[in-house]
Formats: sequence, C-alpha cells, structure tokens
Amino acid sequence: MEISGAEIVTRCLQEEGVEFVFGYPGGAVLEIYDAIFKQDQFKHVLVRHEQAAVHAADAYSRSSNKVGVALVTSGPGATNAITGIATAYMDSIPMVVLSGQVGTPVIGSDAFQEVDMVGCSRPIVKHNFLVKDVRDLAATFKKAFYIAATGRPGPVVIDIPKDVTMTKCVFEYPKSVSIRSYNPPTKGHPGQIKKAAQLLSEAKRPFIYVGGGAVQGGAGDLVTELVKHLNVPCTNTLMGLGALDGTDPNFVGMLGMHGTYEANLAMQYCDVLIAIGARFDDRVISVPSQFLSNPKKIVHIDVDPSSIAKRVKVDVPIVGDVRHVLTDLIAVLKETGLKPNPDALGQWWKQIDEWRKPNCLLYTPSTEVIKPQHVIETLWKVTNGEAIVTSDVGQHQMWAAQYYKFRRPKQWINSGGLGTMGFGLPAAMGAQLANPDAQVACVTGEGSIQMNIQELSTCKQYHTPVKVLSLNNRYLGMVRQWQEFFYGTRYSESYMDALPDFVKIAEAYGHVGFKVENPADVEPVLKEAFGPSLKERLVFIDFRTDQTENVFPMIQNGKGLNQMDLPAHMRGMQQVPFDNNRDYGNLA
Repeated sequence: MEISGAEIVTRCLQEEGVEFVFGYPGGAVLEIYDAIFKQDQFKHVLVRHEQAAVHAADAYSRSSNKVGVALVTSGPGATNAITGIATAYMDSIPMVVLSGQVGTPVIGSDAFQEVDMVGCSRPIVKHNFLVKDVRDLAATFKKAFYIAATGRPGPVVIDIPKDVTMTKCVFEYPKSVSIRSYNPPTKGHPGQIKKAAQLLSEAKRPFIYVGGGAVQGGAGDLVTELVKHLNVPCTNTLMGLGALDGTDPNFVGMLGMHGTYEANLAMQYCDVLIAIGARFDDRVISVPSQFLSNPKKIVHIDVDPSSIAKRVKVDVPIVGDVRHVLTDLIAVLKETGLKPNPDALGQWWKQIDEWRKPNCLLYTPSTEVIKPQHVIETLWKVTNGEAIVTSDVGQHQMWAAQYYKFRRPKQWINSGGLGTMGFGLPAAMGAQLANPDAQVACVTGEGSIQMNIQELSTCKQYHTPVKVLSLNNRYLGMVRQWQEFFYGTRYSESYMDALPDFVKIAEAYGHVGFKVENPADVEPVLKEAFGPSLKERLVFIDFRTDQTENVFPMIQNGKGLNQMDLPAHMRGMQQVPFDNNRDYGNLA
C-alpha cells in the first residue's frame, strides 16, 4: 500500500518512538501537519516562535535519554530555527530538525519562502539531508536519528520539499542502519587505559576534570565510582555539573572563568589530570600556554577524536564511549590495585582544603536589597536540591551554576557553548514535558526572558507548570559587569529602561505572578510557588535584585587559572600560590 511522503514522515517518527514534536506550521509543511492531525501516537507542541521549538526539543533531549524533534516550515521558519540548531550543536545535543522546503522543480529559483537550509545549517549540524525522492525518506530518517544519537551527539537537519510530502510510495522502515563512512568508536584502546591507570598510581596531585560528555554519555555513576574509588578531587565544567553530586566532599566546584578558587588552582597545579568528556575550551583553561606552564601528565577521554589534543597536548589519548572507557579503567584499577600514593594524596587534600577555607563564593548578605546568590541558595533549599533547573545566559546563569548544588546528571540545562539568550523558558517547557512529575525552575534575567517571553502562551496551552525566577537588576548584567571592569564604567546600552510589569504579563497569559523586593520575602514566595496550591500553575517571580552585584571569581581574557579576580574578602590571595616545596611523599 502506497502512502504519501507526509504520512511517511509521521510513520518514521512513530517508528523512532518520538513522544513530542515541537513546531510551527507553514505552507511548505502543511501536508505533514495534516498527517500529524490524523495520528495519535505522538503529540505536537505548538510553540510561538521557531527558535523556541528547537530550544524546547533540545532541552527535552537534555533532560531525558531521547532525541528531540522540531518541525519548521521553509524560509523564515527555517532561519528562525538556526539559533536553536547552533545552540544544540555547540553543546552536542542529539536532535532531528525537520524543515519544509519549496517544491523540487523551483529549488534555486528564489521561490516564495525559499532558503537553502542545507547551506545555511551546514556549519552548525552534525549532518544534514535534502530529500528529493520520496523513496529515500524512510532510510534518511533512520540515518538521521542514528547519526544524531551516536558518537559525539548533535543536531541533524532533514530538509523536505513540499512535493516530496505529497508524492506516494510504499513505506518500509529499515530495521538497521549502516553507513560506511560513519563508524563512531565505542571501546577505548586497552593499552591506553592501562597507561592511564599507571599514571594515576604515580600521581602525587591527581585531579579529575569532567565535562558535558560524561552527562550526555550517561556516565555520572561511573564518574562517581572512579572518584570515590581513588578518593581524588574532582571538578565539573559548566556543562558537566551534576556528573558528580555537588554536595560530595570530593567535588571542588565548577572550574573556569567563573569557577571556584580551589577548582581553578587544583586544575593549574595538579600533576596528573584525567579529562573525561571535556574539551579544554577557552572558558575553562583560558590560555593553553599558561595552563601548561605547570608540568602535568594529561589523560584525555573523548568519543570525538578531533577534540583530543585540539587545544592542549595530551599524554594518553583514549578515544571511545565514556561509559565503556570508564568501565574498563575502573576494572583495571581494581584488578591491579593501582592507586595514588596515600601520603602524597593526603598532602594534596590538605592543600586543597587550604584553598577551600576562605570560601570564594561567600557574599555579604543584606536585609535591604535582594542578593541574587541568596535567591539561588533559597531555591536549592526549597526544592531540596532536586529541581531541574534551566537558565538563560548572563550573570544569573553563573550564579545558578555556582550556588545550586546539582545532585545528578541532566538536572542542569543551559546554553554553554553558544550562550543563547532566550533559551531558558522554552528549555523549561521541553524539560517539563519530558519529566512531567519533576519540579522545573527557569532562572533568567529581565533581558533574556523578553527574547522568548511569548512562550508563556505555549506553557498555558500545554499546562507546563514551570517556575520562572527572574533576577531582575535592570541591567544586562554580564555586559554591565564587563563595562565596569574593562570599559571605565561606561554603561553603553546595558541599562534596561522601560521594563514591562512582568507580573501583569504573566497574569495576562493566564499564569501567577509575584514581584519580590524585600529579602525577607524571598523564601516565603518560593515556598508558595513550589507549594501544593500552585503545583499545577506556572509562576513568574520578578525578584528585584542588587544592581551592583558582580560574579566572582572571574578570570579575565588572557589570564591564567591562577590569576583570578576574587571577591573583596579574598583580595590579594591570588598572590599566594601553590606551595611547590610541600612534601608529597616518597613514591619510590
């Protein structure tokens, strides 16, 4: 029996077990939308902007173990999706984006709403397809989902001309897929894994550095097992938060530009570094030459061979799936009994505890103005550290990363690589739909929230009771901070004048709104928002926060990990470096 290309699209999505498609209709995809109307195996979520569709599909994927799916029309619908695709690409998120296209006879003729989606998306996708023959649709879908989810994950675009959706053929979904030019690695090289174990046994100052690859690879439990088996300190990147419980004593905090004092110094002065699913990017190690100025042996575990030694030279490269590699590494360590020297490790912990002692995240509380750090700490307290937290981009993002102690992987959802304002609210929608029983909080700012605030309408239609916490300091906060530090306090276009009444906006969309100006009201309002009476409602809380607060620690561009700008109570401490004369034990 022959069915239309549009019906084939829906059948392919059903075969892949898709639960939600986030999208917005238009002329080039009306056949697909008509086919969606006739089926009931997956649900369509009508967003109010195509960028939000892709962000929601992205967060649906991040907070689950599934591939997110977005559907947009041709031309402006497709170009509106570009920012969301780039966001997913930078953070290695598995996703399939379906874009409509003008009919094949008029491709290249500047037809109405024609855009070369394959060309536009090529630099920001793992792969893309233009399907010109309806008989290729099913095989293309099978390949797209396979490519998106395997190896280093990423977004895949399928561009479908309208005439292809109208043409009929027999549908048969492939049972398996084989792509000769694409064979992602799984198992790491046994010899390299043994070398890594040997290096760890020789280490005086071992350190484990975990990135988003461990979260995406579902290896949080193995990271924890490795850290606890060796009893070594561990740091997570912004994307890796939750890979190790943020309350674990072996966790020394996030590292990088706004990382903790102890994490950055341990990263700088360790002698053996195990990098797991991380890429040594500029916001983590800043300048490679300064990072390598203190000699260290580096083991780098990554599924993507192009990421290994891309920014820093490594001693033991291990290409493979993070779960397989860590399983094998832990097995070797247990079989051989190899461990760091306990005396040296004890001294290393003493040094780290000295770096921890001043508490670089300490801030001055106030009874007169709301401190943004206090809001995040209270959020953690009220939700028992169990909420899924999404964020937009800026100061509020960094405070959420610093002060919410994430307990598990896939609990923290933010745009790390691209830094996309407008990500937070649609991401919260996607996360809530993927986890209907979870508490979901969106931490945002008065600048970011206005980029996709129309999604409050989507939240109302689909009953997604997320809690939106806007840390409203009436500035583009991170821009203002940089202008204060580096541009002589010339606050060029960073002050947010003529802000709307966010409470009235929330209420206009049918939600609950609060405006909080008194520090004493922070906890009671959060308790009410997350309490039983508002459990099924979206709540928007406009926290009027301190306009002068800055994010510390901070590493300026061009500076090393040991050259941090620190909060007032620690000023000058960056001049007290690691003690090279400390006795780390006799390994002989």
